[in-house]
Amino acid sequence: MEPVLVTGAAGGRDGSSGRHLTAQLLGRGIPVRALVHTDDVRTTVLRALGADVVVGDMRDLAFLRTALSGVRCAYFTYPVIDGLLDAAGAFAVAAREAEVERVVAVSQLAAGPQALTPRMRQHWVAEQILDWADIGAIHLRSAVFHENLARIADTGDGAALSLPMGPATTELPLVAAADVARVAAGLLSDPTLDVDPILLLTGDVLTIGDAARALGRTYRETDPDTWHRWALDFYGSPHAAEHLTKLWEIFRVLGEGTGLYQVTPTIEKYGGHPPISLADFAIHRPAPH
Repeated sequence: MEPVLVTGAAGGRDGSSGRHLTAQLLGRGIPVRALVHTDDVRTTVLRALGADVVVGDMRDLAFLRTALSGVRCAYFTYPVIDGLLDAAGAFAVAAREAEVERVVAVSQLAAGPQALTPRMRQHWVAEQILDWADIGAIHLRSAVFHENLARIADTGDGAALSLPMGPATTELPLVAAADVARVAAGLLSDPTLDVDPILLLTGDVLTIGDAARALGRTYRETDPDTWHRWALDFYGSPHAAEHLTKLWEIFRVLGEGTGLYQVTPTIEKYGGHPPISLADFAIHRPAPH
């Protein structure tokens, strides 16, 4: 059986869908070639699970040609840092050369050519690149990850979730990284499934006040400029700080009762499990360090 290539397999602090997917595929008896950027303690865990770990840069075409050799299905994800389009371009070229038949790629809920953050527009361009490569791309347009919100909640005094999202009644679409991985596992386990090329993934819709309470915090509104300065220091990435500051602004402007967000049936249909609510995620997540 050919291995499935899983990028982002080590897992980051704001999602780790690649790490979840690696474990899920291996649990199904499907071999995994786990692509990571850095060989550290996380790769020790991947090897112990049975993954074939490859270490390299997703923007490096030569490396990707080797990583995709003998692969028919792959998972594409890239952290919220600079380089998404470089990685998508190199991945598309290497995957086309390898005659990959299905790629499941993580995108964002509102990706589009006129989207309101640069990152969302880049995701739309990345979708086009993967589509043009004719590699069976399916794009998972995902809501805000539970993990992203929880990481912010775990900073500061531990009592407040501070975000520039306006009143506590502002609505927010959310999804668990494990649910994104479950959908990807279902699609990669059976590449013959006839699936729409764009799938929306939202597992929970809450006001920001209710989301804060689910995480054991009280919502505290903060000034956008203040939050942006904090994010620059916290994430160490102007790209991430700009995207998230603009993202919270979009939710703030939309406010409450928009009807724009709803839990999508896609998660249970392809993932085989009802979506994980933020409250359930909070109960089972590891304690913050």
